[in-house]
Amino acid sequence: MSASPHLLRRLRELEALPDSGAQGLLRDGIVTLADLGLALAEHRPSVAHPPLARAASVLRDEQPPLTLGRAWDVLESLLPEVATHCPDIASLEPSGAVRRCEPLVEGLVLVGRASDPASAIGSFANLPSITDVLHRTGRRLVVLFQGYEIDIRLVASDDYGSVLFTTTGPAGHVADVLKRRGPRLTASEIDVYAQAGLTYLPPELRDAPDAMDLARRGNIPSLVTREAIRGDLHLHTTYSDGRDTLRDMVAAACALGHEYIAITDHSENAAASRTLTPATLARQRVEIARVREQFPQIEILHGIEADILPDGRLDCPDDIMASLDIVLASLHERVGQDGAQLTARCLQAIHHPLVSIVTHPMNQLVGRRQGYDMDYPALYAAAADTGTVLEVDGAPGHLDLDGAHARAAVAAGVTVAIDSDCHRARSLERQIRLGVGTARRGMVEPAHVLNARPVADVRAFLAAKRNR
Repeated sequence: MSASPHLLRRLRELEALPDSGAQGLLRDGIVTLADLGLALAEHRPSVAHPPLARAASVLRDEQPPLTLGRAWDVLESLLPEVATHCPDIASLEPSGAVRRCEPLVEGLVLVGRASDPASAIGSFANLPSITDVLHRTGRRLVVLFQGYEIDIRLVASDDYGSVLFTTTGPAGHVADVLKRRGPRLTASEIDVYAQAGLTYLPPELRDAPDAMDLARRGNIPSLVTREAIRGDLHLHTTYSDGRDTLRDMVAAACALGHEYIAITDHSENAAASRTLTPATLARQRVEIARVREQFPQIEILHGIEADILPDGRLDCPDDIMASLDIVLASLHERVGQDGAQLTARCLQAIHHPLVSIVTHPMNQLVGRRQGYDMDYPALYAAAADTGTVLEVDGAPGHLDLDGAHARAAVAAGVTVAIDSDCHRARSLERQIRLGVGTARRGMVEPAHVLNARPVADVRAFLAAKRNR
């Protein structure tokens, strides 16, 4: 090891280490900021030193989080190499905030099984792409990869559930459960909760303010899964700002087993590199007809993503929208308007009979801008009343509706769509997964999701809105 973990270096620089120094923290398994957060949440004696709590707060503020999409970029470039060079490692999966599908991620963690963890740790440490080994024991490795610290835990099967649970977090929830259960070796996370007298809580719900109440009451709904998604109703191609052709997007969707998709490029007013004009929309219609013949196994809906203008009108004529199978409507620009004005714009679009789905309704930009300050209960009521779908957008820059808003929406009777909002074929699967994870944070069930239904039911739902 030629370096030490970032946490220990910064604690020294901040003069926040107790008298026992770094070795005392290491003996207690405190190597990363997540470890320190859990130790503080559990009030362990090893961190009963006031400067440590203050330093933890400083470190959280100074360490910019990764977006969930960037976290997956890093991990998905490492995992294939592990599979090739470390065949003795099984069930290796992301833990921490990535597993909880947090939009912003503070640390990268991988947890896996190995019959001989120490040997597997050695194999991992020798991967060609590992820049440096910062910490190593017989079951744990902290490495530098592409400039990021990654915490790897490799354990025998009988401890897999315990380690997966504690590393998944968040720290407060882990401390609450362990307080009821105590430290034990457990092969399954379900057993962790059972030993605490609780119902298993899916990772995406562990950040919820009422997480422990949910686990105590035991009435956890059957959350939507990736397998439940039958189609994708928000896709872009080179007709607007997509990177891949219409045919390539359809082929990629077929490879994923989708039963249907909607091609929904941007309308003329969008601030995109390219947008649809009436002429290019007509040309796209012809191409879709041709591609339908090439891919008879998938149903292709022809749509558009229309902009909601400052006065609430859509930037696409009604006669053109009426000729399409599906119409998405989006707020892309605040244009200096306050929350009440933005709400009025969105409500006008929801009440338009030709609008099928309002996409990324909050217009959140993860890590850059919170969602608009609108009257969301009014939007949910209008969407439920009119049969307008609200989207859970899986693009890592949006993840919108977020978990809290999705939970409130479905509680108000809204039907949601979980879409990729994808602009390149290779990202289709990931962005659907991120959309599903975001929806699960909102306790969304398959029955709430339009594109968890057969295409005939989707068409009937869309037609019902137009016929109201």
